[in-house]
Amino acid sequence: MTTHSVTTAFEANGIARVTLNNPERHNAFDDRIIAELSAAFTAVSGQPGVRVMVLGSNGKSFSAGADLGWMQRMADYSHAENKRDAGLMAAMFQQLQALPMPTIARVQGAAFGGAVGLVSCCDMAVASDRASFSLSEVRIGLIPATISPYVIQAIGARAASRYFTTAERFSAERARELGLVSEVVTAEQLDVKVDELVKALLHNSPAAVRAAKQLVTDIAGRPVDEQLIADTSERIASIRTSAEGQEGLRAFLEKRPPGWLGEGE
Repeated sequence: MTTHSVTTAFEANGIARVTLNNPERHNAFDDRIIAELSAAFTAVSGQPGVRVMVLGSNGKSFSAGADLGWMQRMADYSHAENKRDAGLMAAMFQQLQALPMPTIARVQGAAFGGAVGLVSCCDMAVASDRASFSLSEVRIGLIPATISPYVIQAIGARAASRYFTTAERFSAERARELGLVSEVVTAEQLDVKVDELVKALLHNSPAAVRAAKQLVTDIAGRPVDEQLIADTSERIASIRTSAEGQEGLRAFLEKRPPGWLGEGE
């Protein structure tokens, strides 16, 4: 599937790559790119063989946030039109966060505004040491509203209060300290590190990986009570008796590779 501004590639080994492809405009957001990202995430979610998705971009910038022309159009929108427009953007972020397979953000350059939301929605992120980040909305009289649930989850409420209100630009290393990105490497090592994470994910049980991701979503923030204990006990009992759970246990006890690994893996 290929569009002007977003490309989606499905590889035979279970990797999907969604790429922002509008480098001459620094991969800035507008309503068309939001629609294309939504379509890409729908396509990825609908492919049962996809085991990991890498979200990246072409060019110098990961994404410069909102496109200037789009912002000019929004200035003339009514309240209802703005709410509808924001709703489509919020739905796109929710789609990304809810993808059933693990997602990796590959951040090679500047990530501003909504681009920080994309990074926050992914399960893990690898950034080049040349990357930088900014939640710059307040500089033009706006707030990072639609991305706020995901950014606050990623970096915490106190850090979000600072960067939402100061609009400071911060480095990849600072982003790592905040938890926004998982790893910071040189530009030359960016794809090497992304591939390491992909290989680690592909080594594991596909069903267990999806169940583990869902486990985090469902358990985070819940009190440890009888209901939670019953829920987690049911989950482990179900996965132990599943086909992949049984195969994984037998392979471990028999000291052999599990069936989901290809030859030589």
